[in-house]
Amino acid sequence: MIPPGTGEPSVANVIVEIPKGRRTKFEVDKITGLIKMDRYLYGSTMYPGDYGFIPQTLAEDNDPLDILVMVNEPTFSGCLIEARVVGIFRMKDKGQNDFKILAVPNRDPLFGDMKTLEDVPRHFLREVEHFFSTYKQLEGVTIEPLGWASHEVGATEVRACIERFRQTLGNF
Repeated sequence: MIPPGTGEPSVANVIVEIPKGRRTKFEVDKITGLIKMDRYLYGSTMYPGDYGFIPQTLAEDNDPLDILVMVNEPTFSGCLIEARVVGIFRMKDKGQNDFKILAVPNRDPLFGDMKTLEDVPRHFLREVEHFFSTYKQLEGVTIEPLGWASHEVGATEVRACIERFRQTLGNF
């Protein structure tokens, strides 16, 4: 089983489900472990980064913790990325907390200086916020954006979701 992190503070393992620039919503099937196509996004928006989850975490929505990784080019579904947490976008989906960690590839020199939200271009943060605020509109789902928080808050959320997983599902 893939661990949630590398042992380095604020560095998480990410399993990519949806590559950057895609409208297709892929998910890891909980029964088979295969990547399956869940649906197409109803609108013309595309994921602004590689999107997936941190293994061995359990978020408040009873799914693994979501994470968006800034990449220069998309990877592929099922790719494992070692990613450094730079912040967290907090939102509610159908009234339930559905937080999104924002991260960068830990070993990519192009992102070597990005450690906090302040290091991320403001326009990219606005793009991500706009994407998550509107990507389900045409499905009739209302998202309530709650805003950005620091990399410390993001790392705390990752640790809380690891602990929730261990307490709920056991330590593998």
